[in-house]
Amino acid sequence: MPEGDTVFLAAMQLRGALDGRVLTRTDFRVPRYATVDLRGRTVVGIEPRGKHLLTRFDGDLTLHTHFRMDGVWRVQAPDARIPGGRDQVRVVLTNEDYSAVGLRMPVVDLLPTAHEARVVGHLGPDLLGPDWDADEAARRLAAQPARSIGEALLDQRNLAGIGNVYRAELCFLRGVSPFAPVADAGDLRAWADLARRALAANRTRHGHVTTGDTRPGQQHWVYGRAGRPCRRCRTPIRRVDAGQPPRVVFWCPRCQPDPR
Repeated sequence: MPEGDTVFLAAMQLRGALDGRVLTRTDFRVPRYATVDLRGRTVVGIEPRGKHLLTRFDGDLTLHTHFRMDGVWRVQAPDARIPGGRDQVRVVLTNEDYSAVGLRMPVVDLLPTAHEARVVGHLGPDLLGPDWDADEAARRLAAQPARSIGEALLDQRNLAGIGNVYRAELCFLRGVSPFAPVADAGDLRAWADLARRALAANRTRHGHVTTGDTRPGQQHWVYGRAGRPCRRCRTPIRRVDAGQPPRVVFWCPRCQPDPR
């Protein structure tokens, strides 16, 4: 499930394949961009912004992609077989040495680089960005004290990069129910600092490891572990669909007492 660290890693890989190189072929399999041809343009920058990715080309043009639930960028040789089948391809950017393939991308936009704020200007402080500001993130979280801390963490206007995995894991690590109101969640600056550390620890590897154990099935405290014993107290982990739109929530009812 792509979250801020997944997008950060994708940006690193795309920089190695595309940055500073001239495109020799492009293919946009999105109806409104079906006739777009960027051959001859140079990739001049690739920047992650929370869960968004901005790929910039010379001539004041930016490709904006958002991974949502299952989008992915893959780097391969120009003549390699495209993984997953051609029907999953949304974007192909090719130079003499590499092909970057955007698979299952639900959001694909082309816009002037000067207008990037239209798609990312609403975001809060980027957890993995060079301008990360924990105090500003805490201030934004505190702005709606009656809102549940779980929903506040998912709101990208508060801090950019947290998805459902980190929502569950951060709440467990802080010992707070995801349904607790922000006003009762404790030190919000500490929440922001922990979120930054969690994503930073995983930004150069695949997977969201929060336990420190990278073995399959051992990476998480509560996420994806419904019905299994809590790693701390052995109480069965709970799950429920909650929020708008509904998202699955995992928590330990003993380690994270439900205020409801």
